[in-house]
Amino acid sequence: MKVLLVRPKPHPDTIGLQSIMVCEPLELEYLAAAIKERHQVELVDMILEKDSLEHFLVRYRPDVVAVTAYISHIPVVKEYAKAVKQFDTAITVVAGGVHAEVVPEDFFDENIDYVVYAKGLANFSLLIGELEAGSRVSLPGVLSKGQTKVPVDNRDLPTVFPDRTITAKYRDQYYYMYHQPCALLKTSYGCPFSCNFCYCREITGGSYYVRDLEEVIAELLLIKEREIYIVDDNFLVDPIRVERFCELLQKHRLDKRFLIYGRADFIAEHEETIAKFAQVGLRAVIVGIESPDSTELAQYNKQSSVESNERAINILQKYQVDCYATMIMGLDWDKRDFDRLFRWLSKNKLQFVNLQPLTPMPGTILQGQYTDLLIAPTDYAKWDLANLVVKPTGLSVRSYYLQMLWVYFKITLSPGSLFKNLRYGLLPNLKLSLGVTKIIWQYLQKIIKG
Repeated sequence: MKVLLVRPKPHPDTIGLQSIMVCEPLELEYLAAAIKERHQVELVDMILEKDSLEHFLVRYRPDVVAVTAYISHIPVVKEYAKAVKQFDTAITVVAGGVHAEVVPEDFFDENIDYVVYAKGLANFSLLIGELEAGSRVSLPGVLSKGQTKVPVDNRDLPTVFPDRTITAKYRDQYYYMYHQPCALLKTSYGCPFSCNFCYCREITGGSYYVRDLEEVIAELLLIKEREIYIVDDNFLVDPIRVERFCELLQKHRLDKRFLIYGRADFIAEHEETIAKFAQVGLRAVIVGIESPDSTELAQYNKQSSVESNERAINILQKYQVDCYATMIMGLDWDKRDFDRLFRWLSKNKLQFVNLQPLTPMPGTILQGQYTDLLIAPTDYAKWDLANLVVKPTGLSVRSYYLQMLWVYFKITLSPGSLFKNLRYGLLPNLKLSLGVTKIIWQYLQKIIKG
C-alpha cells in the first residue's frame, strides 16, 4: 500500500503556538516506523509546505491518507478529506491523534472513512493490513461514521523507534522557542494526577505507564539534535526514575539539552534531583503553575499549593533552568485579578508565561459545567486554549483580552526579560519576536471586534 501521512496546518481562526514553535510530528513518525517494512510511506508537514495537499496527492498517488489532529484541526482535516475524495474516491482517509482518542465522533464525516481512537500504533498497522487484503475492517479502537465508541484498553507502548528519516527534509525547521533545532522524545504515557481541566488521564483510561529507560537511551543515541523536548504529560513523577535517567546520560556521555513537562510540587520536594538533572542537560521545564491563588488551585484539583509553586520557581532559577509557566485565567476575573497576576509573576521573576483562559475542553471534568459559551462546541478551530470560549463574568470580552495582552507585554517586554533573552542570540530572538507579533495581531483583531 502507498500511505501518505499528513500533519495539518492550523485553521486561520486558531491562535496557535505554531507561531513560536513547530515540533516534529512524532506520532506520524511512529506510524511510519510501524508499517514501513511492508508499505511505501511518505510524510507531508503542511505547516511547513507551501504547496496544496492536491499537489502531494498528484505526486504520491496514495492508497491511504492518514491525518493527525488536535480539536482545533477538525475543520482542516475535513477539508483535506474532501479534497482527497474529490481527487480519487478510492483513497481511504483515516483520522487520528489526541482529540480522536477523546471524542472520535467529532471526526465523523462523509469523506473520512475511519477514525482511530485507541491503540493507535497497533490498530493503524492492522487497519492498513486489512485494507491491503480487501477485508472488512472491524477493529476495537477504530470507528466508521455512525458507529459507537466502546471502551478499549489504550495501553500501546511502541515496539519500534520513530522513523525520523521520514521528516529528514524538515528537521532543521523544527524548534520550540529558543530550542533550535529540536527533536521530540516520549518516555511515558498518561499522568497519575487528575486536574479537572486536563484530559491526559482520559486518553490512557486513567493509567500511567513508562518505557524502559535503557530503551529510551538507545533511542536518544540515534537522535542527532542536541535540543530534546521530552513530551511526556509529566516527566517528573518518580525521583528514582529521573535520577536513573541522569545516571544513564552520564554513562553514555550524552551531551543533550532537555525541555520537559513537570509539576511544581515535585520540583519543590526534590531539589537534589533537579540539581542532578541540571548538571546533565536540563534546560527548561514547562510547569503548570495555573494560579497565584490557593482557592483556584483547589478548584482545579491541582493537589499543589502556591508555596510549592514559588519554591519550585526558586529552585529552577537557582540551577539556571528556565521555567515556562502556564497560567489559567479565571472566567470571573476582573482588572484586580489581572493586576494580582502581574504582581505575582513579577515577584517571582518569571519571564516566560503562557496565559490561557479557563477552557472546558471536551473529555475533561469541566465539560458541560459552563453553558454561556461564546464559541459553539462545533466551532472547533477556536477551541485552542487561547480563544475565550466561555463568556467572562468580571469583564467584557474586549477588556478581558486587553488585560491579558497587557500582562504579556509587561512581563515579556520588561527590561529584565529582554536582557535575559539576549543570551540566546539575535536570530532566535528575531524569529521569536516575529512569531509573537503574529499572535498579538490575532488578539488585537479580537479586541477590535469586541
